[in-house]
Formats: sequence, C-alpha cells, structure tokens
Amino acid sequence: MQKTSSLLSICLFLLVGVAQAQITDDRSLLAPGATVELLGDGYKFTEGPTPDKNGNVYFTDQPNNTILRWDAASGEISTFAATSGRSNGLYFDKKGNLVACADMDNQMWSFSMDGQHKVLIENYDNKLLNGPNDLWIDAKGGIYFTDPLYKRDYWTRDPAMQQDGQHVYYLSQDKKTLKRVDETLKQPNGIVGSSDGKNLYVADIGDRKTYRYDIQKDGSLSNRMLFIEMGSDGMTIDSQGNLYLTGRSGVTIFDKSGTEVGNIPTGKGWTANVCFGGKDRKTLFITALDAVYGVKMNVAGAK
Repeated sequence: MQKTSSLLSICLFLLVGVAQAQITDDRSLLAPGATVELLGDGYKFTEGPTPDKNGNVYFTDQPNNTILRWDAASGEISTFAATSGRSNGLYFDKKGNLVACADMDNQMWSFSMDGQHKVLIENYDNKLLNGPNDLWIDAKGGIYFTDPLYKRDYWTRDPAMQQDGQHVYYLSQDKKTLKRVDETLKQPNGIVGSSDGKNLYVADIGDRKTYRYDIQKDGSLSNRMLFIEMGSDGMTIDSQGNLYLTGRSGVTIFDKSGTEVGNIPTGKGWTANVCFGGKDRKTLFITALDAVYGVKMNVAGAK
C-alpha cells in the first residue's frame, strides 16, 4: 500500500510539473502575453515546416505521406501534395520550388507549385543515400542537407545503411556536384544557416551537440566549433541571430554566444521542428507529434 501511494505521489508530481511548465523569455523575443496556440491537429507525425515568400507555411505529415499548407491569411490548412515521398525537411529555393527530403526512396525532391515533383538527388558515389532528413539552401542556390538513418516502419525499401556513415552534404547551385562537407558526425539532423550566409549550424542529435561552421566560397565548411551541448531535431534562426532548437523540452532558444535565453514548452513528448511564418514572419510555427502550433513573436525570422 505504501509503495502504491508513493508511486501515485510521484505520478501526480510529474503531472503537475508538466502542467506548470511555463514559457521563459529573457530577451522579450515573444510578443506580450503570447501563448502556444493550436493551429491544427489530428496528424500522425508533423515535420519540416518552412515558409514561402508570402509567409504561408508548408509542413509534412510524414507517416501519412503528405505535405500540407497553412495559409497565413486565413489560418486554414490544406493538402499541397498527397504523395510526398515520405518527406521530412522542406525548404524553398530562390525560384519558388519546394525542395523536400524524400527519405522513402533515399532521395531529394523538388516540387513545383502545382504539386508535381522531380528528383534532384538519389545517390552519392553511385550508392543510395541513407535518407535525407533536413536541409538549408544558401543565397546562391546551393543545398546543404543531413543524411542520417532513421528506420521507418512504413518503408518498403531496404532499411539498411547505404553509405559508410551519417554525413552532411552540399549540392552545388548548378545541381551537378554533390560533396560531403562533414564526415565525422554521429547522427546529424537539424540544419540551418545564418542570414548573412557566413555560418552553418548542424545538430548532431546522436551525440547531443550542435556545431557552428564557417561557410567558404566553394560551399565547403571550416572552423567547426561546438555551439551548445544539445542536439536538435529541427532548428531555425531569427533576425537577431538567435537559434531555436527542438526536442523533448519543446523549443529552446539560444543567443549567438550559446546562452539559453528562452524556452517554449509544447506539452508534447517530442517537438520536431520549427520555423517563422505569417505575413510579417513573426509567427513561430511549431510541429510537435500529431499537431502544429503558433506563437506570436516580437522578432521576425531570418531572411
């Protein structure tokens, strides 16, 4: 009886702790009185949010093989692509095409705005990729992406490791040259670049670390530096250079020095990804398990 009572007390304590989890914001990055607002739910696993030039946000429901679109004006959510290649990370290129990490067939896809796709990448060194996960496109049109291996129970393809490890890649702006830019990470995942194009951030979620690199003119990376002892599923950056990481603690915000300056709990067991959307790019759009959320911000997303 005593053991049962103790167990109930512990469970009650944990539930109260979750219920009392509050937003922290040391730099007034959030709008006054901002809360985490539900924008949509009923999905299986949401991922890969990214805004178009008008602030509409596209995101994936990966197990359901769809890409959805949140309308910045109406708040309505509609289906953009009913077949997505089980896409994960998304990002718009300079021509307005939606580039997607389509890991069902180890590929990178490009969608035109009518929902039609073409394959951009399907192998490296004549071998299939593991499963492109997240990406960032630089001002020249070059694509940085991570290629970890996460075996999905809905895959119909070979789930084994295809490459000799889990690496970070760069596809040149003319789409003719694909090269590895870091071969030393354990399990790279989230990736984003700074607005001035000088730095790239990559989360090694398998080693619980996030690194910052200097970007060279040829797309290669140098001067890798440990940014923070925390991994991340997805990430974004704001106009002040603050970095937003995701995971079990919701969205955690770090300034340029790596100091934690805020946290936005979602109340979910896992928060997968995040971006800035809305007409003024001041809505923080969050994907977390079966739902998507929005938070009004004082700061806009980096462009």
